[in-house]
Amino acid sequence: MCGILGLLLADEDAHVNQMLFDGLTVLQHRGQDAAGIVTSEHGRLHLRKDNGLVKDVFQTHHMIDLRGNFGLGHVRYPTAGSSSCAEAQPLYTNYPHGVCVAHNG
Repeated sequence: MCGILGLLLADEDAHVNQMLFDGLTVLQHRGQDAAGIVTSEHGRLHLRKDNGLVKDVFQTHHMIDLRGNFGLGHVRYPTAGSSSCAEAQPLYTNYPHGVCVAHNG
């Protein structure tokens, strides 16, 4: 089972990055293989994901880049696939206009 968290703040000038980080840290028991966060600021997506624990994947310089008032967070517990960084979520595609998703299974 994975851990998924989504946040939307009413204040468009606020940032969800620290709240997503804190939430994923609490959900860390749901997945220790990989972690990822995507945020959106004025229609632009900011994504960081990698293998490892939440505290190791997100350093200060990563958190500064994760700007925006809404976002998704994911911690992965692998039941299928490999332990490759490509398996880390949220998943991003730029077709047709750019979208990110996170799922459990």
